[in-house]
Amino acid sequence: MGIYLSSPKTEKLWEDGENDRVRYGLSSMQGWRATMEDAHAAYPDLDASTSFFGVYDGHGGKVVAKFCAKYLHQQVLKHEAYAAGDIGTSVQRAFFRMDEMMRGQRGWRELAILGDKINKFTGMIEGLIWSPRGGDSNGQVDNWAFEEGPHSDFSGPTSGSTACVAVVRNDQLIVANAGDSRCVISRKGQAYNLSRDHKPYLEAEKERILKAGGFIQAGRVNGSLNLARAIGDMEFKQNKFLSAEKQIVTANPDINTVELCDDDDFIVLACDGIWDCMSSQMIVDFIHEHLKSESKLSVVCERVLDKCLAPSTATGEGCDNMTMILVQLKKPIKSASSAKEQSSNSESIETELKVE
Repeated sequence: MGIYLSSPKTEKLWEDGENDRVRYGLSSMQGWRATMEDAHAAYPDLDASTSFFGVYDGHGGKVVAKFCAKYLHQQVLKHEAYAAGDIGTSVQRAFFRMDEMMRGQRGWRELAILGDKINKFTGMIEGLIWSPRGGDSNGQVDNWAFEEGPHSDFSGPTSGSTACVAVVRNDQLIVANAGDSRCVISRKGQAYNLSRDHKPYLEAEKERILKAGGFIQAGRVNGSLNLARAIGDMEFKQNKFLSAEKQIVTANPDINTVELCDDDDFIVLACDGIWDCMSSQMIVDFIHEHLKSESKLSVVCERVLDKCLAPSTATGEGCDNMTMILVQLKKPIKSASSAKEQSSNSESIETELKVE
């Protein structure tokens, strides 16, 4: 259930932006939780033809979510598959790369910088013994060279984070997800899930967990984690005889590529604090209704957060951190698309993605 405050923190972080492809707005709120462990990333101009959006829901601490918000999109750009136009592969590799980067001295240092007070204090004590190399990447993709230091054997954080990202390039939408944050698209007002919540009881997840030597108790991995996939959580990734994809908990994302069409209104990315309170279709309906009277997308997001916020902590529902990104797709998405192609796209998404 988590530790709750006596009254919720309802102050919201918000942001709006747009380019010739998309308009977006976002909002996040700590709510009843004692700490804010969500993070997000919004880069409408990842490059000249690409937009990137991501939500990251931390558990056991905020550092992994913040680390992903700072570095994951950079690693998408860096992978050679990205230059070749294979966005799905570059995004998948970026998820795994987060785990790799958080190990060792450099990873420990970056997590300490992003961390809470106890981590910063630890960092100060270590600084008296060993002075790390300073300097941010200044927006440049870092080669992440190995560093010698007292934490060179650091295996990575025991805390973790979900990751759900959406990349828009021309007439394609690529969604990658690990965990139970979710991406939904509105097509002609109908909600379609573009991601799957990775819960331990799902057959494919359960099979991997058991084969890797884990167990499921009370719906949780090894009785503690209610997610089957996440970035971080290194205690579940210690089997040296298994690949990263086959560990008890894996960062391996599901990749979903959708051909966009003129019927597509917007996409929503949000952490489970939202989806615990409203279904995908309820969110889509709510947004459509409020877009009639509100043009600022961050305000629409704020209204969703306010609606989901519980009046008390009695049930636990509506008491989580909440983060939501709303991305409107500017029309026309496709410069030249036939009615046949449009129909084919709609049939495909309805067959494969409709869940409600």
